[in-house]
Amino acid sequence: MELNGKVIVITGGGQGLGRAMALRLATHAPHLALIDMNAETLDETKSMCEALGATASTWICNVGDESQVDDTFAAIRKDTGRLDGVVNNAGITRDALFLKVKEGQVEKRMSLAHWQQVIDVNLTGVFLCARAAATEMVNAGNGGCIINISSISRHGNMGQTNYTATKAGVAAMSVTWAKELAAQKIRCAAIAPGYIGTEMVLSMKPEALEKIASGIPAKRLGTPDEIAHAVEFILANDYINGRVIEVDGGLRI
Repeated sequence: MELNGKVIVITGGGQGLGRAMALRLATHAPHLALIDMNAETLDETKSMCEALGATASTWICNVGDESQVDDTFAAIRKDTGRLDGVVNNAGITRDALFLKVKEGQVEKRMSLAHWQQVIDVNLTGVFLCARAAATEMVNAGNGGCIINISSISRHGNMGQTNYTATKAGVAAMSVTWAKELAAQKIRCAAIAPGYIGTEMVLSMKPEALEKIASGIPAKRLGTPDEIAHAVEFILANDYINGRVIEVDGGLRI
């Protein structure tokens, strides 16, 4: 896909990985439709993208709300006349042990509320946004590309029952949609980042970061731009379809 003049939606586009994706894609002069819940960070990202040569618009939307998602994606296509790509990046964590056990007694369990919050954003949100995007791509008649952000945690990670379940589901949905939507000229793929140096990760204690990095064959954390580069690659290469690309410094060798 040649990105110049195309319309690309990025959820969670106000900060973190979403902002890094927007800034890398902005150099190709697309229109970037940035979705998030924080108007201030959205406006900051919009200005940064425009300075790099893109046009951009901002949209406040709860990705777990069906009517908000459908209305937002329909409005984006109405305003721009097309929809060519979506990066389903928005996500949250609510980490806790499945069961906290001390001396043979269950002290605490992962709450249903924390389970559901992560499911609503990370899994249902990806489903709703991808469905809305695919609908608008079909209506526009120009095909497109759906990229979902999974995680290396999809293989299982202590303290993240809810998160790992969603990221495994995102990977599986990506393969399923690639098969179902190919006839409509819509590709779908996923990216599974390893440990990436986002603001949240870098706020950890230095000794914890050193321990994490020592277990990665690359001996360092990834950068947000390296994940953005993977997004750029998938969008640009029309023969990438139905794959989950791990960008983890070799952690899963």
